[in-house]
Amino acid sequence: MNFIEKAITKVFGSANERLLRKLWPIVAKINALEPEIQALSDEQLRGQTELFRARLAKLCTETAAGQSDEALRRRIEQDALEEILPEAFACVREASRRSTGMRHFDVQMIGGMVLHSG
Repeated sequence: MNFIEKAITKVFGSANERLLRKLWPIVAKINALEPEIQALSDEQLRGQTELFRARLAKLCTETAAGQSDEALRRRIEQDALEEILPEAFACVREASRRSTGMRHFDVQMIGGMVLHSG
């Protein structure tokens, strides 16, 4: 790495650092939802999947109605998934805590988000 590349990386951070700066606020949202999700009964927690599916269907049909462009439709679907991601991850974390007795670490949430984004 030459001097200029090092200086730019020092100022703006590496690609990984920029990605992490973008993902940590989402982890904070997941953590903020934890008390609310913990208060759900087992049946209510199981029911969240159907609620998420219904919300996704509604978001996608409202915004993608009449769109013939496949790329735009995929982008709308991706935006809808991003909207429910913190709640879905908070539910997964709570389900794991209840079923295995172990809670996902924040860095595991980040790993899941990276895998989700491809």
